[in-house]
Amino acid sequence: MSTVPAEVLPTGAPSVRAGADDEAVAPLAPRARLLPALAAVYRAQLSRARVARIPLLFVATFQSIGIMVLMRGVVDGGSEARAVVAGSTVLVVAFVALNLLAQYFGQLRATGGLDHYATLPVPPAAVVLGAAGAYASFTVPGTAVTAVAGSVLFGLPLGHLWILAAVVPLAGAALAGLGAALGLLAPRQELATLLGQLGMSAALLLGVLPAERLPQPIGWARDLLPSTYGVEALARTFDRRPDWAAVALDLAVCGVVGVVSLTLATWAYRRAAVR
Repeated sequence: MSTVPAEVLPTGAPSVRAGADDEAVAPLAPRARLLPALAAVYRAQLSRARVARIPLLFVATFQSIGIMVLMRGVVDGGSEARAVVAGSTVLVVAFVALNLLAQYFGQLRATGGLDHYATLPVPPAAVVLGAAGAYASFTVPGTAVTAVAGSVLFGLPLGHLWILAAVVPLAGAALAGLGAALGLLAPRQELATLLGQLGMSAALLLGVLPAERLPQPIGWARDLLPSTYGVEALARTFDRRPDWAAVALDLAVCGVVGVVSLTLATWAYRRAAVR
């Protein structure tokens, strides 16, 4: 059998080695764009939360209404009643978006679920924002029921409850970002659960209790809590003539905190996914 040098082969003749090399360096599928990937993750997480979290949403709503009933015995009206209703309403968001999301990402990291997302051509921001948005959206029925029940219980006006359309997504984004960051940064799943519970307890104690009754050092801690500005914005709308400039400022601060917390959660996701 004679051999022919490779140089004399026609230029267009394929070679077995070239074909193998071409298969080895075949380009991967392009990464999904942020918005379509975000929508897909959001729908998947919302479907999962709707099935698995409905009983917990009832617990969160019942808990907030129970707190308002207890506070009705010691608070008659005025600014204290507005603070109790606003704090109890935002507490529903904290229970789901902060507490449950911290547990979810802690479990996802502990069981290797992050490896599944890491193999998909999905931007990290889409995973974090999709999950955070789904959990925050899941709180809408509970916050509406709590706000209406509290307004009726304390005799507050119902005319400005449309502000919940801004308070829920902004406070939900801030708390969900914090919850996701806690779950992803915690070294153990049990610690993620503990941190989520502590965060919800802080939202309960610092959000429901009237600010003027808190000691000054605790008042400073209240100012650092992301949900505080959502509580303040909602509480101001119960006035006869709300100060809409102050409401807009509180919502703006809440939005900025939400951007920062979601950015932190995205960084924490990248950090956890490569380990």
